[in-house]
Amino acid sequence: MIKNDLYLRALRGETVSRPPVWMMRQAGRYLPEFIAIREKYDFFTRCRTPELASEITVQPIRRYGMDAAILFSDILVVPQAMNIPFEMKAGIGPYLPNPVRSQKDVDQTIVPDINEELGYVMDAIKMTKEMLNNEIPLIGFAGSPWTVFCYCVQGQGSKSFDKAKEFCFTQPIAAHQLLQKITDTTIAYLKEKVKAGVDAVQIFDSWGGMLSPVDYQEFSWKYIQQIIDALHTEAPVIAFGKGCWFALEEMAKSKVSALGVDWTVSPKIARALTHNSVTLQGNMDPSRLLSPPGDIKKLVTQMINEFGKDKYIVNLGHGILPNIPVDHAKAFIDAVKEYEAS
Repeated sequence: MIKNDLYLRALRGETVSRPPVWMMRQAGRYLPEFIAIREKYDFFTRCRTPELASEITVQPIRRYGMDAAILFSDILVVPQAMNIPFEMKAGIGPYLPNPVRSQKDVDQTIVPDINEELGYVMDAIKMTKEMLNNEIPLIGFAGSPWTVFCYCVQGQGSKSFDKAKEFCFTQPIAAHQLLQKITDTTIAYLKEKVKAGVDAVQIFDSWGGMLSPVDYQEFSWKYIQQIIDALHTEAPVIAFGKGCWFALEEMAKSKVSALGVDWTVSPKIARALTHNSVTLQGNMDPSRLLSPPGDIKKLVTQMINEFGKDKYIVNLGHGILPNIPVDHAKAFIDAVKEYEAS
């Protein structure tokens, strides 16, 4: 049994004394102990080495004592396993020398044997669970099919993902085939993660907000829905669509245990759109952690009061930024732990 199960209780919608707290990208680039590892090992070496991935996962827990850990990994390990050879390039980020742009390219992608290609992730989960010693839950994650698709077709990060959209609108059959292959791989991957020991899974749809509401349903949500349908009986599923507040009402009808929201929607509107039927997670602007610690504490208290302490997980509205001072991150976590309903 997990000693601090506040996060899991919030996912079940139970009454809690205070909401749980964790931060997206908490295992990483703002921590000096992470930077020390980064100087020795390149990005995908860190992902593929269970000892490093597990150590990075628990670093923020040692420092701040969040209510959940999230496994250090990357959404691009899925396409790598599918015969789409991403690399991480300095100054560029994710980079694919030959992006997927044709039916022939789609045909060359595979739905892999997960344990053969991504066994290192399962090893990292088992190692991390040992290190956590049942103190708190461990979250596993994957990118949404649309978000992974964006990188595969664009070939790198983008402000508009114009090539990804062009592929959808000019070659829809090939686009849907690739999205389905990514979906099938992701379902198999997340199921193996649950078997390896994660207590919940989160789907990150970082680029869902690039699509119109109609296109979102066709090219993103219907694939996320497949993942939720396949996983919800095995572990709680959290879906987070950045910039996708317009889809919250539809998302709340699914079998998700929680929906992540970003800072562009107010707690009141998010609750109204979801009819208070599902746990919400979010939603402080990550840049707000640059505010003085005293202000951060006030903002957190106000945010909890607006969402309500139940059916709520305190988090940022996206990943923590690399330039956040460690004591500001601490102020964010401490404010939740010290919360008393006013």
